[in-house]
Amino acid sequence: MNHIRKGGGPGIVLALLLIGSFLPITAQEEEGLSVLAPLAPHSLLLDGAIKEGLAVAVGERGHVLVSRDQGRTWDQSQVPTQATLTAVYLHNNTLGWAVGHDAVILRTRDGGETWEKVRSAPDEERPLLDIWFRDERHGFAIGAYGYFLATEDGGDNWDPVEIGATDEEVDEFYGGGFDYHLNHLARSASGRLFIAAEAGTVYRSDDGGESWVSLPSPYEGSFFGSLPLDSDALLLFGLRGHLYRSGDAGETWT
Repeated sequence: MNHIRKGGGPGIVLALLLIGSFLPITAQEEEGLSVLAPLAPHSLLLDGAIKEGLAVAVGERGHVLVSRDQGRTWDQSQVPTQATLTAVYLHNNTLGWAVGHDAVILRTRDGGETWEKVRSAPDEERPLLDIWFRDERHGFAIGAYGYFLATEDGGDNWDPVEIGATDEEVDEFYGGGFDYHLNHLARSASGRLFIAAEAGTVYRSDDGGESWVSLPSPYEGSFFGSLPLDSDALLLFGLRGHLYRSGDAGETWT
């Protein structure tokens, strides 16, 4: 286990920064690969998933950590990006996907040992924030400014989907020009899909993502996620500690 000694004062911090500025660029950085780092398990990790004994966590600088012993030990996998990874989804203990900044989408077919980049669009400047798959071929990736992508071939190709607020709602919230951030997608026990979004927005699909409706919202601030419970019950959480519960698939909230 690696340890960082605390203290040392601002002089030590400045010296470390100066040393870091003169370190040579590694071959991994030149090739656009994530850097294998001893302190990667202590870096900023933003999401995790577990399936059939496989656990994967993802985070800043393209860090991907894999555990096969219930989280007791973690190994870093090298991936073809240094973009911050925001979400990971596992279909089983071999097949999975991860998304992040630069609109990057990664796929693994061997339980996280290796990853391939199936999509990247840094010029769009819209990070992807979550990903979900119904089966091995059909999935959705969502993100900032109403970013919504769908695949029907396991992630080889992705097509944009129109979903979001009305032009009037966007103009009122942003002053025009953008759409709400889509932060989190979850499936309930009844098969419905829910998207927690910005500006108190919640979407629901009753047909596997073919169409979406905007639900009545109990709050004007942003929602960061939802937790489906039994049947049509779910929890919805957001800014400033706001937590709501619905027992009727989001029609009413307490």
